[in-house]
Amino acid sequence: MSTIVVVKKAGQVCIAADSLTSFGDLRLGSEYDADHDKIIKTKDAHIGIVGSAAHQLVMESILADKQIKTDFSSKLAIFETFRSLHPVLKEKYFLNTKDEDDDPYESTQIDALIASEHGIFGVHSLREVSHYTRFWSIGSGSEYALGAMFAVYDLYDTAEKIAAVGVKAGAEFNTASGMPLTSYTIALNNA
Repeated sequence: MSTIVVVKKAGQVCIAADSLTSFGDLRLGSEYDADHDKIIKTKDAHIGIVGSAAHQLVMESILADKQIKTDFSSKLAIFETFRSLHPVLKEKYFLNTKDEDDDPYESTQIDALIASEHGIFGVHSLREVSHYTRFWSIGSGSEYALGAMFAVYDLYDTAEKIAAVGVKAGAEFNTASGMPLTSYTIALNNA
């Protein structure tokens, strides 16, 4: 899987991710993968997705389609964006919505973190959206990342430094995450 983190501190947000792609036991590192950056850049946000490697290309294709409107400015706007994307994912990209659980809604099969000038957010497979105040992580290395970021949050002065510690911890202790990391920092809109 991956380690992807978002951090908010000192008027900035940072999103960072490891660069390892894994297919079961097969590990494809950045020295072999020309497109190892797991963060998608849009006009108004940066998005990191975990799960199937296919999600990255699907989301890049959706975001490049000028007919599809997206809004990453608030919790409700992100929910509405993913709600409107669900039929597109099913019809144009052949999303398999079946889950093994007895979920109350069809799953998008996507877990993502979003960093924008409006804050840091998480989107989960049933289109649940969380708005975070300090930091969060998703992926198989997330527990290590969360612990590491918690330990340094009050010690480090920038979102970028804290995010780097989180991804490094995930890559150190999780076999499905690996270095180098990529990160993007955005100034918060105080309005």
